[in-house]
Parts: sequence; structure tokens; C-alpha cells
Amino acid sequence: MKKRSAIKNDLFASEHHREKIDRIGDPLAEIEQHINFSALAAEVDCIAPRVESAQGGRPPYPTETMVRILVLKRLYNLSDEQMEYQLLDRMSYQRFCGLTQAINIPDRTTIWHFENRIGEAGAQALFDGVSAQLFKQGFIARGGQIIDATLVPAPKQHNRRSDKELLDQKAMPADWKPAKRRQKDTDASWTKKHGKSHFGYKLSINVDAKYKVIRRFQCDTAKVHDSQHFEAVLDRHNTSQDVYADRGYPSIEREAWLKAHGYRNHIQRKGHRQKPLSECQQRRNKRIAKTRARVEHVFASIDQMGGKLIRTVGQARANFAMTMMAACYNLKRLVYFQRAGIKAF
Repeated sequence: MKKRSAIKNDLFASEHHREKIDRIGDPLAEIEQHINFSALAAEVDCIAPRVESAQGGRPPYPTETMVRILVLKRLYNLSDEQMEYQLLDRMSYQRFCGLTQAINIPDRTTIWHFENRIGEAGAQALFDGVSAQLFKQGFIARGGQIIDATLVPAPKQHNRRSDKELLDQKAMPADWKPAKRRQKDTDASWTKKHGKSHFGYKLSINVDAKYKVIRRFQCDTAKVHDSQHFEAVLDRHNTSQDVYADRGYPSIEREAWLKAHGYRNHIQRKGHRQKPLSECQQRRNKRIAKTRARVEHVFASIDQMGGKLIRTVGQARANFAMTMMAACYNLKRLVYFQRAGIKAF
């Protein structure tokens, strides 16, 4: 007697699967519903126009398709190889990118070339495009601004001591072949935080206290101190004059500058070995921490997008990756506002 099975075969099984995904709720369909990707693609085309060959050849993929792929890649922190595989394997990815009926799916090389073509300026255009859509919905910077930085790890480099000395002098070891040089990240740097060594880059951001949206950001190597980016990420368009930051940012000069420009200083005080904080200063720090902690939610959300680790080599590509981090975080934030019915005021 043949054993019964719960598996039912059907020629239209893929349609049933798609309908069930819609009933459960496809997060990518939600993103598509609330984000104008054609507008984002137009921003990228202004920076890096599509190259059309007069002699024929294979035409390029639509910019909107490639922008959607870059968003997916960053949201889930996928490599080019994994992105190609997921596009071939996952129904939801194909539908999101408009490739459901397509025979030819963009491969890893196509994705790599597109990123190189648009470069850091193209990623900045995507960030500005998402910011423009937030502004159009009324989500402007309100409630004060919070400034902080996070370390973005990169694959660790294992170099000999003699090679490190040459690299510190901005020189390249003579015995490194071209193939090895391409795989060595000479721009990333080491730093220490809480007694642990970290290798990679640094992302400084400015978040408004009301909506927790990234308004400004700055990319650099890990060894640069957080406070060096304070003025660069300060947002002069926030409706409030309150500025929040942790104990890594205070200085007499900065406090004087903020006061001279009409800002209200909410930077936490830092105690010293010979001069600990008074009870009044500790209470002030605790009061500031309640608002300043909101920026940590932003870093946690970025970390949930597959982690902050970047797989690139060199400062330019690292800047591209970190800019996409900021753009995709804001994109997710806008989708959340629309889904939750949050109205700007």
C-alpha cells in the first residue's frame, strides 16, 4: 500500500506560493509601495548617465533595476556573489527587482561594474533622493540633533612588521605583486575602544531627536577621533538649537563656538583622574543620556541589516558602502513611518 503524503504537486505551485507570501506579508512589497524608486534612479542617472553604445552590443540593465539590487544588497549585507545567487533563487527578490519573467539576471560582474560606475557620488545621490522623499512627506529635522560615531569593521590585514612600517610611510612593499596589492586595504586603520583593538573605518552621523533620521554623515578611517567630525556633521537646518553628544566630544573651544552660534550645549561632561565629575554634572549627564541614547537605536538598526562589516578594499569603496548604509537606514525609516501611519508635524 502506497504511503500517503502531505506534498501536493501542481503546475501552478509558484502562483500559490506567491499568493501565500502576499498574505503573510512581503517586506519588499512594502518597501516598493512607499518608496519612489524611479525618482531615485533619475537622481543616479543625473550623476552617472547610462552609457549607450552607438555600435550596438548588449544594452545596459535599467538603472531602476540596478538601484533596487543595490538596496537589497545593503539591506541584507550580501556580497556580489550572494546577490547574484539570491536573485536567481528567491522569488521575492526577483519580483522586487522586476525580473520575474527575465531570463538574464544581472550577475556579480554586472553589479560590481554598476557600483564602480556610479561611485561614491551615485551613493550620495541615493541618500539625497531618500532625504528628498522624507522632506516631501514633511519629516524634516526636529527636536534637536544627536551626534555620534560607530566603528565599521573591515577584514583584518595580516602584514609583516617591515611591511607595516612601509605602509605607515605611505609606501608600498616592493615584493608585493599587483594581485596582492589589489587585495590589501592600505586605507583602513587600527584603533582601540574599551581595551579592544578594531580594524576598519568610522561612520559619524547626525540624527534628529524627533524622527531618528540620519541628516548628515561623514566617513573616515577608524583611527580618526570621533570629535574630529563634529563640525562636519552639524545640521544647521534642525528646527531646534539643542545639540546632544557623548563624553567624547566636549572641549572649551567647542562649547564657546556653540554658544556663539546660538546652539544649546547638551554634550556630556567627562571626568578626569584628578578631577572627577560632581554630583550635579553626573545628574546632567544622566539627563542628557535619555535623549542621546536614541542615536544608539540607529546604529543597532544598521547592525541588524546583516551587520556593519564591509567586504570592500580601499577608502573609496568603503565610503560607498557606508553611504549606502545611511541611505538604506533612512529608506527603512520612511517605510516605517508610512506603515505605522505616523504623520509629520
